Amino acid sequence: MLHKLIEQRVQSAVAATLPDANLTTVQVRPTADPKFGDYQCNSLMNLAKERKRNPRQLAEEVLKHLNVADLCEKVEIAGAGFLNFRLSSGSIAQTLLQAHRGEHLFVVPVAKPKTFVVDFSAPNVAKPMHVGHIRSTGIGDVISRTLRALGHNVVTDNHIGDWGTQFGQLLIGWKKYLDRDALAKAPLEEMGRLYKKVHAEFEASDEVKTEARKELVILQNGDPQNLEFWHEMIRLSMQEFEKIYARLGVKFDHVLGESFYNPQLKSVVEDLKSKGIARESEGAIVVFFDQPDLKETPMLIQKSDGAANYGTTDLATFAYRIETWHPDEIVYVTDGRQQLHFRQLFATFQKWKPNSTKTTHAWFGAILGPDNKPFKTRSGETVKLADLLDEAEERALAIVTEKNPELSETERREIARIVGIGAIKYSDLLPNRQSDYVFSWDKMLSFTGNTAPYLQYAYSRLRSIARKSDEVGPAVPSGPQAQFNLTAPEELALAKHLFNFGLTIEAVAEEYRPNYLCNYLYDLAGHLSRFYEQCPVLKSEGQTRADRLALCDLAARVLKQGLNLLGIETTERM
Repeated sequence: MLHKLIEQRVQSAVAATLPDANLTTVQVRPTADPKFGDYQCNSLMNLAKERKRNPRQLAEEVLKHLNVADLCEKVEIAGAGFLNFRLSSGSIAQTLLQAHRGEHLFVVPVAKPKTFVVDFSAPNVAKPMHVGHIRSTGIGDVISRTLRALGHNVVTDNHIGDWGTQFGQLLIGWKKYLDRDALAKAPLEEMGRLYKKVHAEFEASDEVKTEARKELVILQNGDPQNLEFWHEMIRLSMQEFEKIYARLGVKFDHVLGESFYNPQLKSVVEDLKSKGIARESEGAIVVFFDQPDLKETPMLIQKSDGAANYGTTDLATFAYRIETWHPDEIVYVTDGRQQLHFRQLFATFQKWKPNSTKTTHAWFGAILGPDNKPFKTRSGETVKLADLLDEAEERALAIVTEKNPELSETERREIARIVGIGAIKYSDLLPNRQSDYVFSWDKMLSFTGNTAPYLQYAYSRLRSIARKSDEVGPAVPSGPQAQFNLTAPEELALAKHLFNFGLTIEAVAEEYRPNYLCNYLYDLAGHLSRFYEQCPVLKSEGQTRADRLALCDLAARVLKQGLNLLGIETTERM
């Protein structure tokens, strides 16, 4: 917010001093240590180094063209050429008043919005969503929400796995072993049972292998019965997926599965061959690369039996997205095991259809159990996401019941739903997304430490203060209005932390790292605790009381909006 205004003024001063300077490199950021001020610019040192100039002398020249008197106290030059800025009390009060009036919430929309396509979640039809899907779904949702919060145009696309060799086996199971009653009660469980049963037969029998391939070919050739069964599998799967997405609060603009691109696959392969990008190798069609990191790993786009694969589908998907939505950037959110595939995909597409669309693979690490191995059930099976969410809500209900037994069961269950689902999502978003992390019920549901329940409680406490204030006596027109003439160190520290909300969202959107926002909100809760200790709110009077209540209201709005960007709900009471 304020740092943007200061940054623009510094850029103007640099332009007046060095007309050839690249102003995008001139940035103002919060100081690491408050004793140096509130914001700092160290960009002048690089500009001086490029021109073989004395950085401190350059800083003095820039300072002559810099006017921030309406925003800051006297600007200081420190060290080799740092510019240190300390906000004036007037600019602090003005910014808080603007937010209090609803003019902003410390976020500045981008001047030039871009279009982003975000590809995330992507479960496979006929299989229950598992614990790993929480990562792609949650991270992708946060990326989409933060980009939209900054004013960008975002297209979300759930590229479900609704095509492939597994359907040959599923069709055998559907025709031979399907239990319609079981399918009606638990569709994905029944489809999973069918797949496991036939897959075991498939592995043990050449006859079953032949039969499965035959069923697949019949499906691909448009057999009415097989198509009918396949459509039913997709319909039932999507119904179950939508239940999970509804619980997670996730929505998609489009759900275009692999099958959507089938009509384009042959032309993709032919076009790549005709342009000399792909060629035959041992009966298959592959793309070879010159890049050192890809030279030994060509990309397969057609198998030796003539079948396409997911690489071919991804190329067709890529082309469709660019032609349909004209994105400035496409972001893929998948686990780290697919890094090689996406390097191949991006390199192939640039050879095939060179364009300016930026491509990003926002990959993530694995969820581990207490043994530091991939998280499984006690029987060694993959943990189903629906079961995980159920358990989170039940565990949260036990905690809420212990803390608030006087609440009705309906209220306790609603709070437990918000707390339980929030805890699961937050614990997944808190680590650096590229790190593996150990799943822990005790940590994620704790009301202390960097957890969703702790932040949700911080919000409900702020709302409780507002309610108690209204009980004492609602604000009336003749009463003191907020002026934000803050003097206590804890008041100022809290206010200045609120100012950095937009900067944090920008960082999340720039690097696709939700953990930046998690840590910002945790620090905000810490500032609130110190504020409560030193600055009584309800016991204060007059203008001080009005200012502190208004500051609490702004903190509550930032907490709520921050958690909302993480896809986490809040509750007025806990």
